[in-house]
Amino acid sequence: MEKIAFGSTGMMVTRTSFGALPIQRVDRETAKRILRKAYDAGINFFDTARGYSDSEEKIGYALSDVRQNIYIATKTPAKDKAGLMKDLETSLKMLKTDYIDLYQLHNPADLPDPEDPNGLYQGLLEAKKQGKVRHIGITAHKPANAHAAIESGLYESLQFPFSSLASDGDIELTRKCKAAGMGFLAMKGLSGGLITNAASTFTFIRQFENVVPIWGIQKESELDEFIALAANPPLLDDEMKAVIERDRKELAGAFCRGCGYCLPCPVNIPINMAARMEGLITRSPYARFISKSFQAEMARIDSCINCGHCKNHCPYGLDTPALLKKQLSWYREFVQAHQDEVTE
Repeated sequence: MEKIAFGSTGMMVTRTSFGALPIQRVDRETAKRILRKAYDAGINFFDTARGYSDSEEKIGYALSDVRQNIYIATKTPAKDKAGLMKDLETSLKMLKTDYIDLYQLHNPADLPDPEDPNGLYQGLLEAKKQGKVRHIGITAHKPANAHAAIESGLYESLQFPFSSLASDGDIELTRKCKAAGMGFLAMKGLSGGLITNAASTFTFIRQFENVVPIWGIQKESELDEFIALAANPPLLDDEMKAVIERDRKELAGAFCRGCGYCLPCPVNIPINMAARMEGLITRSPYARFISKSFQAEMARIDSCINCGHCKNHCPYGLDTPALLKKQLSWYREFVQAHQDEVTE
């Protein structure tokens, strides 16, 4: 498995790395089997977060005996130094380790004041001083925050959404990180599941020699695909470029990435699925999305109380309520046209 230098940290990490958010959706033994298979294939970088329910615990369960051979990155959603230190202790316990290789602030609304003695940044420095954290980073969804983090010179890495749908502005972030000696972690390489040709976004990202994609993996078959791609990286030839261009045209404009920051919804609308329903249905097998039970889930959109929570928490600035209504209208027309395929 090919490795690259991760910014100026001194860590040599595999260019194909493991995003552990999805393993919270599988049972403990399945998660262990997938994580061990990733390790056995040579993957040495595993990214998780305190907010990913039991993801940290599963990594600790599966990989604690090979801890010295891997790098672990996790994140805290804390708002202050005290909260960060508390989260850190929990993460260390769950991961069965006494240090974190990369500790990241998890998408803060604004960059913390580095001079605030009770603030998040001072918490990072204290954790590093204690030897419980070796390197510090930040994750962001908003370009303005990402640029500010790089320009601050305070962080060793940036984690940001990056895929074959990347804009020129997104690509500029990778260049700025390289110039600043910062590691760049690419999250949402499949754009929340809307990119269905993994090879296309894999080879697109591979153009950028300082970018480390953390592929969100839930199934062994998904892991197998990325291991195969790493072993024999596809060429970014005319055929692959055509696939990428088609994706860009079909997914252009405002679309939901499925990140889930809009949740929970007070009327239980499954926003991060419902808001991208057209993309999911037209770009993947759709049978389960038109079942009667799923229709009932989509119908929750009619109960929207316009509280503004989803819109105010969308890191991409989407008008989520309007997007949901648009998706529901499209969805009902699709279901009506496929009535003979509807199941329970």
